[in-house]
Amino acid sequence: MQVIIGFFIILAHLVAGNLLSSLIGGFIPGSVIGMVLMFISLVTGIVKDHQIRTVATFLTDNMTMFFLPAFMGIMDLWGIIRMNIVAWVVVVVVSTLMVLLSTAFAQDGIESLLSKFRDKK
Repeated sequence: MQVIIGFFIILAHLVAGNLLSSLIGGFIPGSVIGMVLMFISLVTGIVKDHQIRTVATFLTDNMTMFFLPAFMGIMDLWGIIRMNIVAWVVVVVVSTLMVLLSTAFAQDGIESLLSKFRDKK
């Protein structure tokens, strides 16, 4: 029963995120809004972590199955990708470095802000 409740909670947040996304014209993906809603629910205590832990652990442990359809789509386009392999490699490397750097700067900024708040207390 706990698994069904946990799955329903996660699915309800996803549906709410998709509905909100459609209301704002799809500017932000529904899955992202759903994750933010789930985060807010967890932080505020509306949803307790023990309610979704089993389902969340299962989903993250089996994340590969969610990427399989995208991987198969890429393999269908291998002929096009192979013709432009250098450009693809450059795009992948540059975008990976951009994500790495933006994450590092964001983490550094958050740690700086937190240290300022700790010093004031």
